Amino acid sequence: MTTNNNQWPLTYKGRPLMRKDDTIYYGSMTEKYIIMMKVLESTKNKDLSVATKVRVELQLTDPDISARDKVVKSTEKDGLYNAMDIASIWLERALTQK
Repeated sequence: MTTNNNQWPLTYKGRPLMRKDDTIYYGSMTEKYIIMMKVLESTKNKDLSVATKVRVELQLTDPDISARDKVVKSTEKDGLYNAMDIASIWLERALTQK
């Protein structure tokens, strides 16, 4: 079996999703903006950990900008579904603005 490195294993609305511990990155570093979501609180549902509070940040991907200046917008949402909803809206708007 061969692996194509150009394909992302997980996507949402056609954009890549990557997870590292409690942080989820949405979008591609090759574009101008990316979304970072940090799970702030979670609860256990049987053996599954479910996010209950998530911080969402729209960030610039320019490596020459300081970490503090990269954040364009930020909010906190209840649940991962609400976080993904606003993340997809923010990222789409940011990448299509003129």
